[in-house]
Amino acid sequence: MNEQPNIFLDLSKLAALGEHAIVGKTVRIRRPARVRIGAHAIIDDFTYIACGLTVGRYTHIGPNSTLTGGAATIRIGNFVNLAPGCRLIGVSNDYAGGGLVGAAIPEEHADQPVVGNITLADHVLLGAGTVVLPGTNVPEGVSTGALSMLSPKLQLEPWTLYAGIPARPIRKRESKAILEAAARVLDAERER
Repeated sequence: MNEQPNIFLDLSKLAALGEHAIVGKTVRIRRPARVRIGAHAIIDDFTYIACGLTVGRYTHIGPNSTLTGGAATIRIGNFVNLAPGCRLIGVSNDYAGGGLVGAAIPEEHADQPVVGNITLADHVLLGAGTVVLPGTNVPEGVSTGALSMLSPKLQLEPWTLYAGIPARPIRKRESKAILEAAARVLDAERER
């Protein structure tokens, strides 16, 4: 469904590209054979993807987002929204070890990386500039304020708004109306 072809890759190289999905002209995907994009999903321009990635239906990844992790996999559910500039980081470092750090360092001289898959369940909303660290599992309906940080150390509760570094709970979200609206979208799709 893309209106303009992507300038960095042939979208047919993706593991899967769902019906009516849109991948922006300037989205960069380093390992397209490890990327699956669901129906009606949108990935905006200037997004960089360098990991295994599964994106659910009706999910939006805002511009200037980075999803990286080398061998790690990031799974994003249905009806998820990442605001501009989100960072999902599946591989990092503890920055206290005795080895060298960075992708350009030969493996035998490198400190051990921190690697962990990331999962965003259905209906997650990440505010602009949110950072998600390796190994974080974000439950259904969690949302974050802008410039928040989520780590696997946090005990995140479903349908809760978080904000800050590290993120702290602010208040519960209304799940009933959101789930009903999602059901209407899916019903309308089935009727087409």
